[in-house]
Amino acid sequence: MNPDGDTLGSMCAMYHMIYNRYKIKPDMNIVSNIPYNYKFLPDIDKAERFYDKSLVYDLVISLDVAAIDRVLDSKILFDKAKISVNIDHHKTNPGYGDYQIIEPEASSCGEVLYNYFKKNNWKFDKNSAICLYTAIMTDTGNFRFDNTSSNSLRAAADLVDSGANPTYIYKQCYETKTKNFVLFQNYCVNKAEFLKDNKIAYTTVYKKDLEKFSAGDDYTDGIAETLRAIDTTEVAFVAKEVDTKLTKFSMRSKKIDVASIAAKFGGGGHTFAAGCTIKASVNDSIKLVLDEIEL
Repeated sequence: MNPDGDTLGSMCAMYHMIYNRYKIKPDMNIVSNIPYNYKFLPDIDKAERFYDKSLVYDLVISLDVAAIDRVLDSKILFDKAKISVNIDHHKTNPGYGDYQIIEPEASSCGEVLYNYFKKNNWKFDKNSAICLYTAIMTDTGNFRFDNTSSNSLRAAADLVDSGANPTYIYKQCYETKTKNFVLFQNYCVNKAEFLKDNKIAYTTVYKKDLEKFSAGDDYTDGIAETLRAIDTTEVAFVAKEVDTKLTKFSMRSKKIDVASIAAKFGGGGHTFAAGCTIKASVNDSIKLVLDEIEL
């Protein structure tokens, strides 16, 4: 659901690496729309949603999926596969699938893939380099988040040497926003609420807000980070109304473990960036989350 740059970059990288090595074109299965700013990824237009659930693949690989139920009804393709592989970097990943490559210390799924390919002497072409660089860059917030490591930077440098253009990729990811996207984000930030001496910042997104701006699911990406950037903020979150009894949360923090908070509601993620979905109205869900935040 709602794939980000790491998910999509990792998927396209795996597509190119498999094709380059074995001359086999894998299927790329997605369950949500591709955000506008990631449509530049090489061959991402070949990704589609597979509705034929009778398909039995020899191999299915999940990438950057912390919990397999996040692939919705496509889970049956993973479950029915002759071999299933779970590649991820989320510490809350329970280790589903026949085989797992999970590296919680890695900045991104893209970095996990990079490590695997380098260890096994798979060669990067320009397309796979673009995809992996995008994955690592976006999940590290352009190499400024706490998950940025020396290995992340070495990987990025190697991928640049293999053909990734940092300026081009940055502009595609961060400077190709539509007018409605910018106006919607400004609207959400302007109606943010602040609690506990401005240590908690959050905003609420209702379905009517999304309709007003013809907003896609990806329009809320980055709002929690903007609120976290306020100097007084320690915890920030966006509460998005899915329907009257279902609310989706995106949480960010500077110090406290929001992954543990999200886990209490069946979600997960990273220490300072996590999310969950609560089966309750927006107002009731916000109260539940606020009760779990200890400052």
